[in-house]
Amino acid sequence: MANPVDENDDNQRSTTAEVFDDSAEMSAEAPSDSAALDPTAELRREKDAIQDRLLRLAAEFDNYRKRVDRDRRDQADAAVASAVEDLLPIIDNLERALEVSAGSGGDSYRQGVELIYRQMLELLRRRGVTPLDSVGTDFDPQVHQAVAHEASPDHREGEVMEELRRGYKLGDRLLRPAMVKVAKA
Repeated sequence: MANPVDENDDNQRSTTAEVFDDSAEMSAEAPSDSAALDPTAELRREKDAIQDRLLRLAAEFDNYRKRVDRDRRDQADAAVASAVEDLLPIIDNLERALEVSAGSGGDSYRQGVELIYRQMLELLRRRGVTPLDSVGTDFDPQVHQAVAHEASPDHREGEVMEELRRGYKLGDRLLRPAMVKVAKA
């Protein structure tokens, strides 16, 4: 009596051999089919793939260049902002000196301080720094720092009554908020 397991193994082996034979025939036919295709089609596909890769590399390089330019501009703006922030206390002191009433012989002193003050403001203007005009405007926490609230019948609620320290902007960037006194009802 034959072992049923052996018969199944034999059937399986013959089926597997037929599958391999069929695949061998197919692979033998495959090159002849591709040879029948236009030989320039393969070259066109390769050219298109290389061209696509080249375009992607060019786009990546362009994005890299733009990112480096943007970083360079940001660093330059930060350097200018830092330098200007260092100059602002000097301007504050000059403004305080100009507020002192002129005494005896004080006219020449005042003229000298006014000259320095105008030169500093011109320097800032050339660098794109503009002072904030706060007195008479509504309080804006984006550009003002309220240091005092005072009741006033002459001013409306939330109006800046007095500027204690001037605020400055560099382009659209706030360098320093204005310290102000705000009216309350």
